[in-house]
Amino acid sequence: MARTRPTSIARRTLLWLGAIFIACALLLGAGSTWGGASWAPKLALDLEGGTQMILAPKVEGGGTAINDDQLNQAVAIIRQRVDGSGVSEAEISTQSGRNVVVSLPGTPSSETRDLIKASADMSFRPVIQSGAGAATPTDQLLPDDKLPVPTAAPANGSDDNWIDAALYKTFETTSCVDPLTEAKPNADPTKPLVTCDPSTGAKYILGPVEVPGSDISDASYGLQQGSQGVTTNQWAVNLKFTSDGATKFREVTTRLNGYLAANPNDPKAQFAIVLDGSVISAPVSQAIITDGNSQITGNFTETSAKSLADKLKFGALPISFDIQSEEQISATLGGQQLQMGLLAGIIGLLLVVVYSLFQYRALGFVTILSLVVAGLLTYLAIAILGWTANYRLSLAGVAGLIVAIGQTADSFIVYFERIRDELREGRGLIAAVENGWRRAKRTVLASKAVNLLAAVVLYFVAVGNVRGFAFTLGLTAVADLLVVFMFTHPTLQLLARTRFFGEGHKFSGLDPERLGAVPLYRGAGRIRTPGERPAPVRVKNTGAAAEAERRQTIAERRLAAKQEQLAGSRSAGRSGSTAVDPQDAKDNN
Repeated sequence: MARTRPTSIARRTLLWLGAIFIACALLLGAGSTWGGASWAPKLALDLEGGTQMILAPKVEGGGTAINDDQLNQAVAIIRQRVDGSGVSEAEISTQSGRNVVVSLPGTPSSETRDLIKASADMSFRPVIQSGAGAATPTDQLLPDDKLPVPTAAPANGSDDNWIDAALYKTFETTSCVDPLTEAKPNADPTKPLVTCDPSTGAKYILGPVEVPGSDISDASYGLQQGSQGVTTNQWAVNLKFTSDGATKFREVTTRLNGYLAANPNDPKAQFAIVLDGSVISAPVSQAIITDGNSQITGNFTETSAKSLADKLKFGALPISFDIQSEEQISATLGGQQLQMGLLAGIIGLLLVVVYSLFQYRALGFVTILSLVVAGLLTYLAIAILGWTANYRLSLAGVAGLIVAIGQTADSFIVYFERIRDELREGRGLIAAVENGWRRAKRTVLASKAVNLLAAVVLYFVAVGNVRGFAFTLGLTAVADLLVVFMFTHPTLQLLARTRFFGEGHKFSGLDPERLGAVPLYRGAGRIRTPGERPAPVRVKNTGAAAEAERRQTIAERRLAAKQEQLAGSRSAGRSGSTAVDPQDAKDNN
């Protein structure tokens, strides 16, 4: 019963590994059929080519001076915007201390392009009036004598006294449907604004800015929770304000809730979020927010909720941008480097295979199969991450995969050497596999923990392609652990019970003569008993005998010396008992 239990556990573990492969393949297959995924990994800019955009910055308020701090902050926030969906391997840098160069793999979508060039003109404005998006026909325009005229100074941001004749004429002539009226991205924050919501086609008259976008400390998205704490199927955007922003927001929501209580359909109960001169959302204030944590609800999908959260979180740029030029760039250089890198990887892999077969004979095929399993698992993971997290494989990422070949082989070598050490000490193969695994497991875990720690630190402190290298390095370390625990060890547990490996065939890599364990190791799990004296053995391999003697511990050498001394004293005693003194014999007679 004791010998069948490890076998059943090994088979069960291999079945679980097969289930993981099947689940990953089914997930990727379903994604490629219905979700826009692909069986091939997404490639980064240096391997696929892409689009390069040169952004010309504009200072808010119409100024012309751009300082280094503003430009560096702009680059950092644009990088956050681009990388917000995962490791996209974009390259973002400054040019001549003036422009920002953004290079993206493939062809960026219109949403990505808008997200990059979106200006810092993010703010929260109260809604004063709203209407249909189309411009008012000429024959329906209000006559001059009926246009609104302010009767007093505005008391707050929602006061109708902000609307004068000129502003109302602008509201009438503005079109929020085709043909669209161009938005004003850098409107005066102290004055009202006429603008549109491009997603709904609604038209608004907004009051002055009451909460700037810089007062947002964080934004996220997720499924909305009901009053009882139960998660619903509705997506929502969560906002967190700074202390100053929380104070301003409490005052505004207190006023807006008064309009809501008086008339649930009053547009003044709405609070518009304005980015780059356009309304991105105009939710109704349904509660007084006192703690600075607000939630925006509506008909959000996961994509639209994430897009709004990204705009709110990374929208407060110190400067705005225009796309000065846009061109397609090729991946010729990256393709050549990829060919050289793949060639280097193939050479390294062949060297590992040759070394494994030379050093471990048939046992080396376990190393080769383990590398294949690790490679397939990593490939599936990269393809799935490219679909779900927009991960793109760059040349640096390929370098991380090549480096991982040696690190993965190290784990197997450590395990095999521990097994061979156990065999040299006289244990059978089944016991050697279990004892060797207990010793090797600690070493493998410590090694991979160091690799993972280095990869995590490098990922968070680096940018660009270096993050791709760190990501693939960490990913392969995780795959290596799965393969060692779920494939290599269970496979050896099963092979140890075969005749070829169990009896130590000379081509198995576990040959007792080659390991220098001839006097002790007899194969098939047989171990010499303490009272059994080993039969004289003709040593055909003097190198193996020398290796066995060299690997003896100090205690073993002392024990051998003591046994030789005892054997010598016993021999002397027997010789002394047969010798008789002639004088003694005469006296006895």
